[in-house]
Amino acid sequence: MKVEEISEPKALLKGEIVIQVKSCGLNHLDIWVRKGGRGAMGTMPHTLGSDTAGTVVAVGEDVCGMETGDEVILNPGISCGRCESCKRGENSECESFGIIGMSRQGTFAELVAVPACNVYPKPAHMSFDEAGAFVLSCLTAWRMLITKGELNPGQTVLINGTGGGVALYALQLAKIAGAETIVTSSSEEKLTRARQIGADYGINYKSEDIAERVRDVTGGRGVDIVIDTVGTSTWETDFSAVRRGGKIVLCGVTSGHKAEINLQQLYWNQLTVMGSTMGSDEDLRQMLKAVNAAKLRPVIDSVRPLDDVREAMNKMEEGRQFGKIVLKVSE
Repeated sequence: MKVEEISEPKALLKGEIVIQVKSCGLNHLDIWVRKGGRGAMGTMPHTLGSDTAGTVVAVGEDVCGMETGDEVILNPGISCGRCESCKRGENSECESFGIIGMSRQGTFAELVAVPACNVYPKPAHMSFDEAGAFVLSCLTAWRMLITKGELNPGQTVLINGTGGGVALYALQLAKIAGAETIVTSSSEEKLTRARQIGADYGINYKSEDIAERVRDVTGGRGVDIVIDTVGTSTWETDFSAVRRGGKIVLCGVTSGHKAEINLQQLYWNQLTVMGSTMGSDEDLRQMLKAVNAAKLRPVIDSVRPLDDVREAMNKMEEGRQFGKIVLKVSE
């Protein structure tokens, strides 16, 4: 990765706008793209980045309800919006599905041209730094917990690997929904900070058996929902920690993508195992309503200038952050 000058977006396509970027949040997706993950990158050199917050500086043809100067955020998921998959809210199954920063040029830039239909008003209670680190991770957590997990007040949620963006948003959203939360980490500092923002229990997986501790705090029942962004290293534990008839929802594989499943455990305990990727337009609309009503604010680890992108990504890749790492592009 390197920071360099590129051409500004000029002739806008129909339905596009140009955003002057203020701040961008880093995501594990950026690491996936940088390493050449499946479906990653088109024309080189490629601009990384999927999250952003900024102001509209140019409006293309056939764009309604948007003006220059508007403060906005971006939904990075692109789909046709018309096919059967999109209509039932499964945008990621659309044949046209893509992600800004993955299949097309991204947001780690001063100016970015994007489809206007992917742009939403910036939450008024958030700064640009907060809003720039908001959509992708929070939308992913919302779909996992609310749409897929069907979380209800009073239920108990196990969230693996606190400190990352999706895990912390899952914690915040679960508390808004009235759930009891259990988080895990190998860092006592991260567990302490997670308790400060609402976690009911913290488990250090280096010194405690997660499933045993979960059974202890739930009276032997197990949790209703497991939120897993980790993959291989937590998979077996997920099945031991969830209650009979419970749900395991997976969105990431930072520890690896291959794992064994005890099929007897799966069917005998009548478990539901689901994969989840980002979220639909309707998920985003619902999530924004809840976030605005609760005045939820992202947990920010640090804010760095764009020139520090290499160091910032190294920190995220090594798991040293607690919250979102933000790149400041302009004031």
